[in-house]
Amino acid sequence: MQIDLQKITVKALTAGYKDSAEAGVVGYGGILDIRPAYQREFIYNDKQRMAVINSVVEGYPLNVMYWADREDGTFEVIDGQQRTLSLCQYINGDFAHDMRYFHNLKPDEQEKILNYELMIYVCKGTDSEKLAWFRIINIAGEQLNDQELLNAVYCGPFVMDAKRYFSKNGCAAYQIANKYVSGKVNRQDFLKTALNWISNGCGEGYLATHQHDPNANQLWLHFHNVIQWVQATFPKVRKEMKSVDWGKLYRKYHERTLDVAALEAEVCRLMKDSDVVKKSGIYEYVFDHDERHLDLRIFDENTKREVFERQNGVCSHCGKVFELEEMEADHIQPWREGGRTIAANCQMLCLMCNRIKGAK
Repeated sequence: MQIDLQKITVKALTAGYKDSAEAGVVGYGGILDIRPAYQREFIYNDKQRMAVINSVVEGYPLNVMYWADREDGTFEVIDGQQRTLSLCQYINGDFAHDMRYFHNLKPDEQEKILNYELMIYVCKGTDSEKLAWFRIINIAGEQLNDQELLNAVYCGPFVMDAKRYFSKNGCAAYQIANKYVSGKVNRQDFLKTALNWISNGCGEGYLATHQHDPNANQLWLHFHNVIQWVQATFPKVRKEMKSVDWGKLYRKYHERTLDVAALEAEVCRLMKDSDVVKKSGIYEYVFDHDERHLDLRIFDENTKREVFERQNGVCSHCGKVFELEEMEADHIQPWREGGRTIAANCQMLCLMCNRIKGAK
């Protein structure tokens, strides 16, 4: 791969800037592709893009950016999209810096900004070389997360179409699922969730298999079906729903005939149960009744000591004497039968007896 360092002014960079949303974003006289297929959305917040403009205004150096030289004479941004867009948007009048828009500046102030020189490394090589470089560059700005890197490695028509559904602010996935899925769409959290749901947790494998599919219709339909099933099965929305692996539950139970009213009643009861620590686990528990989903509250150390002393160190089952460290706290009346995690319902068993009791 050939790499050359060039100095490019803000004026040259922002010339011909045009943001056509889905159709792409260009600058540098229209020949710089600021948002190639593998790039993420604009994610800088106001403070971050103000920092970019402030560096230019004060004459401080910005970190080096990276472009790729295409065979047709155009360029694409490999690293530096967020800084590039911040500059273009400011010069375009999209936001103000220190209460002043660019067009409000005096001519000499404008010239100072426009003449500011950016350090750009321009590389020339194959697509695979450029994408590999994109993946290993030590990005000085907002760190890429795993899904953003996967989008780069497996870029193609599938990722482009999937981003339309899952990666834009206000996108279709957000509109129907923001109450059931956590994360930010512009950081690819909804896309990552959709991929994991359809692939049973193997999102990268699904991307690799479908990289060259003409669209992401199958992914979108599956995601949509999952959300519709959730809405029909659990009509009452709760914040804990955002932490549930709905794809897993849909895969296992969506073909069953379910008593929605009975499920809601059990969910409501368990939400009120102070012994249930992991409330999001309730939604899986109501199907298979595996208590491990609930992370049930355990007896604290003070309660263990109190009961140990009450029993004089004698195991309630085998009647032998043990040290506190050789015993475990156990519910006399099991939690599933209404037993509470309180001292009155606690007994100390030796390790062996507790194992035997737990296996029954």
